[in-house]
Amino acid sequence: MNIKAYIVAGEVSGDNHGSGLMSEMINLCEGIEFYGMGGPAMANYSNRVQNWIGESAVVGFWEVIKKYRYFKRLFDKVIQEIEDLDPEVVILVDYPGFNLRLAEAIRQRGIDTKIVYYISPQVWAWKRGRIKRMAINIDCMLCLFPFEVTFFEGSGLDARFVGHPIAETLADLRDQNLRDDNVVALLPGSRDREIEKIFPVMLDAAKDVLKIEPDIHFEASAASEKCAERMKAMALEKEVPCKVSLGNANELMSRASCGAVASGTATLEAAFLGLPYCLVYKVSNLTYFLAKGLIAVNFLGMANLLAGRELVREFLQFDANSEKISSELLRLIVSKDERHTLSENLKKVTSPLAQPGAYETAAKTVFEALNQQ
Repeated sequence: MNIKAYIVAGEVSGDNHGSGLMSEMINLCEGIEFYGMGGPAMANYSNRVQNWIGESAVVGFWEVIKKYRYFKRLFDKVIQEIEDLDPEVVILVDYPGFNLRLAEAIRQRGIDTKIVYYISPQVWAWKRGRIKRMAINIDCMLCLFPFEVTFFEGSGLDARFVGHPIAETLADLRDQNLRDDNVVALLPGSRDREIEKIFPVMLDAAKDVLKIEPDIHFEASAASEKCAERMKAMALEKEVPCKVSLGNANELMSRASCGAVASGTATLEAAFLGLPYCLVYKVSNLTYFLAKGLIAVNFLGMANLLAGRELVREFLQFDANSEKISSELLRLIVSKDERHTLSENLKKVTSPLAQPGAYETAAKTVFEALNQQ
């Protein structure tokens, strides 16, 4: 059976999840042909998927506005490609600022295709007004957390729990117990803007820690060679000894004694691996104040949301300063008991995510949605 699928992801995490889904769909249907926009992992499965991650991975209202012409040009290109290709299914992977608008544009153009959304936008946290439009535009929503399916009940949206793919790649690391008491992880995110905003503050905190605990070794992980070079330069400018490696964030999470992690996918991965950490996040002040008025949850980190309480300290915007971050890191560094307790609590709250087979379940669900009338 020949099936044409157009798939869109716009960030590193989406590229990873998109490639996992593509792999399982190819296993289930050799005749499937993938087209679309993604990153290097997705491009490995199809040379018809364009790698645009370096330009598309931005965060924040002001940051998007500055690249408006670029996104408008790419948006028009994508919708035209979909219309010309006439695929049986369009798969949208996370990246809601772009992908929700794309789903609506597909419907407005009258393109006759199934639209499957993989990784639900966090509308339960903010922008709840989008739900009615999502139910009109999207044929099937694949959710990573059970509570998301419950949230969508009664909305008219066909939402299905497919499991979280975190266990696909991290289960082996989760079972390791090889932490180095002298290593502290600094994980500022994968986007250029996050690194520029967050890594300097992390380095300042590291400098404060070294004044009290000079034997500590700081290590960081970068998502690309470009990011790695920038982070090395920043550490040199700050005169903070910090080893920067490429693409080893999960290994570092499993080995470090504790760390500071930027809000995003990495915080859930850190929690799953039992890394004692604090959450750090900074955006432009305009983006922060716009978002603050829309957020409908008490916490930003998924570990805290799953627990229903603050397991992990969250330092956001003006609280994301070297004094508060270094204080929390020192609390974890000096107390093995505190680190052990937090690590066990994080593993406990993420234990429902430890079941393998999420990508396969998601792939089967895409084909089920495709076959529904």
